[in-house]
Amino acid sequence: MLATGRRRVQNRARRALRMAAQSLRTSPSNRGAFFRRMRSTLGPAKATTATAHKLAKIIYHMLKEKAPYRARSAEDYRHKDPERQLRQ
Repeated sequence: MLATGRRRVQNRARRALRMAAQSLRTSPSNRGAFFRRMRSTLGPAKATTATAHKLAKIIYHMLKEKAPYRARSAEDYRHKDPERQLRQ
């Protein structure tokens, strides 16, 4: 008898985005600074998901608008909100 249910597969895009997010842990980029900030407040699992979601939004924007990626440093990320340094 043939199976009637649908075959469950793993989402390859999800896996790739989560691997990319986890690799940002030691990155000096602004995405790495975002991951580290999220990790300190949310924990590692939710920080990985939040960073993967941010990466997915960046990729979607690049594909939809046909725009090139603009790399920013962690210094740009810190200077974006100088009050954050004072609040901590």
